[in-house]
Amino acid sequence: MTGDILLLMRLTSQQIATIRKAVAEQLGEDARVRLFGSRVDDAARGGDIDLLVETDRILANRPAEASRLAAKLQLALGDQRIDVLIIDPATRMQPIHKVARETGVAL
Repeated sequence: MTGDILLLMRLTSQQIATIRKAVAEQLGEDARVRLFGSRVDDAARGGDIDLLVETDRILANRPAEASRLAAKLQLALGDQRIDVLIIDPATRMQPIHKVARETGVAL
């Protein structure tokens, strides 16, 4: 560990804290976030930040919430691609949700 920067799942501790904070501010303290995709593979290079966020409250417009969160994170983390999937109790589960849950790492 160098200073306060710990590289975990190819994210720094500061990036992880920023993601957690943004998710909590937008979707509540009880929202859970998982990193999935290429960023969980320490041997991979590059790649976007793929996030799965789960909340126990029903959202009026999941796609809009996901876009808003991705935009907020992009402003906070810099110019890189960030993809956000949100699952709430009304979500019709898709194969990508299953993959993200099974392979993702909780932040």
